[in-house]
Amino acid sequence: MSQAKVFGIVLAGGEGKRLMPLTADRAKPAVPFAGQYRLIDFALSNLVNSGLHKIVVLTQYKSHSLDRHVSHTWRLPAMLNSYVASVPAQQRLGKRWFSGSADAIRQSLNLINDESPDIVVVVGADHVYRMDFSQMIEAHIASGRSATVAAIRQPISLSDQFGVIDVDPDDRTLIREFLEKPDDAQGLPDSPGEILASMGNYVFTADKLVEAVIRDSTLEDSKHDMGGDIIPSFVAQGDCGVYDLKDNVVPGSTDRDRDYWRDVGTIDSFYDAHMDLISTLPIFNLYNEKWPIFAQQLNSPPAKFVRDSRGSTGTMIDSIISLGSVISGAHIERSVLGPWDNVESGAAVVDSILFDRVNVQAGAVVRRAILDKNVIVKEGASVGVDREHDLRRGFTVTDSGLTVVEKFGIVEP
Repeated sequence: MSQAKVFGIVLAGGEGKRLMPLTADRAKPAVPFAGQYRLIDFALSNLVNSGLHKIVVLTQYKSHSLDRHVSHTWRLPAMLNSYVASVPAQQRLGKRWFSGSADAIRQSLNLINDESPDIVVVVGADHVYRMDFSQMIEAHIASGRSATVAAIRQPISLSDQFGVIDVDPDDRTLIREFLEKPDDAQGLPDSPGEILASMGNYVFTADKLVEAVIRDSTLEDSKHDMGGDIIPSFVAQGDCGVYDLKDNVVPGSTDRDRDYWRDVGTIDSFYDAHMDLISTLPIFNLYNEKWPIFAQQLNSPPAKFVRDSRGSTGTMIDSIISLGSVISGAHIERSVLGPWDNVESGAAVVDSILFDRVNVQAGAVVRRAILDKNVIVKEGASVGVDREHDLRRGFTVTDSGLTVVEKFGIVEP
């Protein structure tokens, strides 16, 4: 990485309404993912692997679970003057909470002032991906611009779901216009069937970021949002560049997963991201040792597969089973199980996601379901099998037919 002094800010105050009920009791970045991880672990792992060692996590909404996870998991060596610190809304500018992502930075300028960095990297906390930010930082410095937006190529048919970046035809690293979910986006010059979508990750020259959020705080018609207000202000000045993720080379990545990025903002996309993990050649590979995704080190025994009282060994196909889990003569297929799950004799868990300490009792059936922590599926019960029955029981069911059972829920026969 350049010798520039770099400071990292993770925006982690999101409420995550579209992920309800998984966010009923926790902030979106604290939602468990792939068994032992939390969503925020992907952003923090990318920053740390990129060489950033001074990082703050700005929290707000129901942040206890998130704060606890950051303090337990992300302990960088203090002797090297490194840290990941969780910083809640401090009300430094009055008795109010953050009114947007830009306002979160405006209210936390003391953190930037204390470190006096040359460069500030600002990232979201709820995307699943790998990225070497040091390469983006180098590109930002070389451009001489004040702001750079990370972007990923997406099919033009999905343009109405993203913030779309329109590049200058004479300089494809310069953003000409930033379009919010347009219906008539133009394809890229080198790929007419694709657009550049903002990833919600930014690199700023520090003093220019400070000036921008202070100026934005005085505007009555601003929503004080990084993507909606701050970036367009730099674009209007002709001072905002784009960094294409296809140019980013992460050690250990493959052609299959190097450009992977998933916005897990809905129940369906959260589910799909899990299904991306479990194939023989996964679309997103958790087993890349050269660019690890760090997680809380659980003091737990290995997962265990045992015969039940009838001598049946059960089966486990295309699934991820976390530490501490015990599978007793059950059938597990295309599923992700969290730590300390217990699936008993004759039970079946198929196409499902189980969080921590879920108990699926004998003969129960779980299909296309997401079970939050400490859910109990009683003996002989089923969930995810009958949509109307699940709705009558008060469970959340998506339009695609996924059933979600919230924390401590009990599924009766």
